[in-house]
Amino acid sequence: MIRLDTRDAEFEAGFAALLGQARETTEDVGEAVAAILADVRARGDAALIEATARFDRLTLSPETLRIRADEIDAAVAQVPASLLEALDVAARRIEAFHAAQRPADLRMDDETGLTLGMRWTPLDAVGLYVPGGKAAYPSSVLMNALPARVAGVPRIAMCVPTPGGVLNPLVLAAARRAGVSEIYRVGGAQAVAAMAYGTATIAPVDRIVGPGNAYVAEAKRQVFGRVGIDAIAGPSEVVILADATSDPRRVAVDLLAQAEHDEAAQSILITTDAAFADAVAAAVAAELPTLPRAAIAGASWQGHGAIVLVRGWEEAAGLVNRLAPEHLQLMMPDAEAVFARIRHAGAAFLGDGCPEAVGDYVAGPNHVLPTGRTARYASGLSVFDFLKRTTWVAGGITALATIGPAAAALADAEGLDAHARSIRLRLDALNERPA
Repeated sequence: MIRLDTRDAEFEAGFAALLGQARETTEDVGEAVAAILADVRARGDAALIEATARFDRLTLSPETLRIRADEIDAAVAQVPASLLEALDVAARRIEAFHAAQRPADLRMDDETGLTLGMRWTPLDAVGLYVPGGKAAYPSSVLMNALPARVAGVPRIAMCVPTPGGVLNPLVLAAARRAGVSEIYRVGGAQAVAAMAYGTATIAPVDRIVGPGNAYVAEAKRQVFGRVGIDAIAGPSEVVILADATSDPRRVAVDLLAQAEHDEAAQSILITTDAAFADAVAAAVAAELPTLPRAAIAGASWQGHGAIVLVRGWEEAAGLVNRLAPEHLQLMMPDAEAVFARIRHAGAAFLGDGCPEAVGDYVAGPNHVLPTGRTARYASGLSVFDFLKRTTWVAGGITALATIGPAAAALADAEGLDAHARSIRLRLDALNERPA
């Protein structure tokens, strides 16, 4: 774990090293993924079935690729009522927040007589990738599928690996609650290929969203352009701004809540109080051995964690903007005033009683967020990811007479004669009309 102090002469070099840490996977899977994509594209279901037998130890046929409704019923029946209720609480809050995002169509009449507009329409089909095994997160199903449904996407197809044929009941319950149209028991790069290119059984989609391993991330990268994707997600991260008005143990647990995701996750505390920094570090050391995922959280904290001592919150805000973190917690009395100085963060959580963990599940805003400092230019998943804009123009010859000459002149300047002629033919016809 790194300790930095902005008063130190070596601070800038240390902070630059922190910013430059390589936490992304270094596994080179490009060629292997390209081969899988090409195989599924060429052979469809047959390639998909062979890959599933190889990687998931599961023998399928075209008829069993899709998980049947009765299988989903049986799986959901295994979920305790309290968990189904918790899923519903989360789903209702996510739906409400994303419904509030829906934009209105635009229509305006300008002074020339032209009518200008912009219309929003949903995508036709979205593919959702859901990891299997230990990395299966029902909350991610809700966060990825519900915005698409709120946007009005009529078809949401989900691919989830089922190693050895084992279904995850809570994942299937989340999919049903989120309105997923169809679920297939396939995973890996081959699932991404099926959703991008289509097979005889799985129809292609327009956009693929959802997290996955290095193979899934690389597959999404390679099919981008054929379909849209959400992002290439990196390891999770949090920056916490806190002072002695907070409980050191709470801050420590909040740091570890990110660290337990995986060994490459990053947790950073920025504080104005040296004694508080020491107290948090001690609390982390005390709390860590009690966690079931202590090995993962410990590797993350030791390899990528940091505590940064600053002179004040204005200086802290500047560092946050350079870090552009996925998650930001502001745990001081004047949290909103400090937040006003922050330009780059995927999602922010203001106040001691609002830990980032609540945002992972039930707060309402999406937990699919930009990582690896991409919050400098990217945003979290939203309804807008499942909508597209179409602009339109309507008008007659009178409006064209006003603005057409300028357009024709610009076309002439660009050497595009047909463009200019297209406009002048109409202007000439107007001039030839009898007075």
